[in-house]
Amino acid sequence: MFAIVNIKGNQYRVQENQRVFVPRMKEEIGAKVTFDNVLMFSPDDKTFEIGAPKLSKKVEATVLDHIKDDTVIVFKKKRRKGYKVRNGHRQSYTSVQIDSIS
Repeated sequence: MFAIVNIKGNQYRVQENQRVFVPRMKEEIGAKVTFDNVLMFSPDDKTFEIGAPKLSKKVEATVLDHIKDDTVIVFKKKRRKGYKVRNGHRQSYTSVQIDSIS
């Protein structure tokens, strides 16, 4: 059983008891969240329900942790001008555990 869910503008293929990293959410650690924007659902790998645009199913999850990704170096340079800028960026993510798809 799996579902395709739209979470904060990104689509994720989720299954029960799966850990997913989604863009940073404001909920606290241990909070229960519900995603109701289910685009596709499959009880097995042979039959599919496709929403137009979404289904009336819900995905329930628990917030596990708020983490940051590895540093990405952003380097800008203009040749022969003496202009060099080096910045780093760390994207924030929230780790959620998928509890049920109903």
